[in-house]
Parts: sequence; C-alpha cells; structure tokens
Amino acid sequence: LPETDPYYKHARELAGKLSKLGYVIVTGGGPGIMEAANRGAHEAGGRSVGLNIRLPHEQRQNSFLTDFLDFHYFFSRKVALTFAAEAYLFFPGGFGTLNEFFEIAMLMQTGRLVPVPLILVGSEFWNPLDSFLKKSVGEQHGLADAEALSLYTISDDDDKVIELIKKTPVV
Repeated sequence: LPETDPYYKHARELAGKLSKLGYVIVTGGGPGIMEAANRGAHEAGGRSVGLNIRLPHEQRQNSFLTDFLDFHYFFSRKVALTFAAEAYLFFPGGFGTLNEFFEIAMLMQTGRLVPVPLILVGSEFWNPLDSFLKKSVGEQHGLADAEALSLYTISDDDDKVIELIKKTPVV
C-alpha cells in the first residue's frame, strides 16, 4: 500500500503512539503496512525492527529500521515474529498476513502461545472474515467454539487498542 492509503496512515500513526509509550515495533520489515509501522516508530524516536524475508523479487527492506534480521525461510521468520510479543496487531493484508494471523490464533487456542491481545485493525476489511468465521466455521459447522472466536478483537479505535496492550502483563 502506498503512503497515501488510509491504512498506511493509520498504521504509521498508531505505531508512533505505541513507540512513544516505549514499545518496540516489530514488523516483517518490508514495504506497505510494514513500512508504515516502522516509519511511525522511527519518526517517534523508538526502536523499529524488521524481520525481513529474502525473496527474489517481492520483498525489499524498508528504510525506517533501527534494527533488522534477514531470513531465508518463512518458518524461522515466523517463529521470530511470534516469539515474545506483548500484542499482535494486524492491518489489512494478503495471504502472508492471513497466514500469520491464523497461526497465532491457533497457537493461542492450543495453549502454545500465552494469550495476549490479538488485534485486527481495519474493521471494513476484517468484519467480513469475522462474520464468516462466526457464522460458517462456528455456528453452521461447529468447527470453532465461542472461546476460539473470541481470541481476537477488531478495532479502529487507537485508544482502545492502546488500552488493550497496556493491560497485558509482561511475562
């Protein structure tokens, strides 16, 4: 997404707010929303970390990183991204974003990750998925219970997002 996109602007602003509160912003280190979050943290004077994946053409490292690591394999990058977060924020994205969201939700559901805020920012984008999960996966087919479907929160309200994160005990 270009810097003129509303989701880019929102990610940049929210990351800046979180960075000013002392949180380290960690992304995949690439362009688009990842760049926006890293840029917001960088502009706020905070740590802006990128865990980049080396791909032939698709991914480039953004220029707003204070620290970075390059990975060859997706699975090792994913482990590093999920290891010790105090919260996970997902903005609209493609297959990679959806893959990471579902893996984190599944790891929390199965007790392999300590539950922390799993927040989907961009209700216009996430509400159709939420509806599908609750109606089709949950109600119609019984493949996910209410507890599993309550692992995540959808919000466009930065104050609510920040409060959810601030309430998380540091483990």
